[in-house]
Amino acid sequence: QVQLVDDGGGSVQAGGSLRLSCTATGYTYSTYVMGWFRQAPGKGREGVAVIAPDDTTNYAGSVKGRFTISRDNAKNTLYLQMNNLKPEDTAMYYCAADRRNLWRVWFGGGHNDITSWGQGTQVTVSS
Repeated sequence: QVQLVDDGGGSVQAGGSLRLSCTATGYTYSTYVMGWFRQAPGKGREGVAVIAPDDTTNYAGSVKGRFTISRDNAKNTLYLQMNNLKPEDTAMYYCAADRRNLWRVWFGGGHNDITSWGQGTQVTVSS
């Protein structure tokens, strides 16, 4: 059974930084595409960043240049380094795992059939 545990959220002022982590158990972590989604109050869940088993990455336009996704396969851990945070980054952040490296899955609204999710970690950015 795949289990993902998110951690690292918190409250920061605009311009600050946070690093989220997601530890995975129960499957061959290194073979999965891993990514982060976020959901703000009253809004739908949106893809933030994704990293493939070969370490290729993709980002939502709103975070490109500020966020960096990385993975440590030896520790079965996914990271999201978030710099220059803005109030509009305020959301619950969720890590996810899937076999598919498809744009529509991670950024195109096709995430509803992803079955492996972390429990979420709250990020709050004040102005």
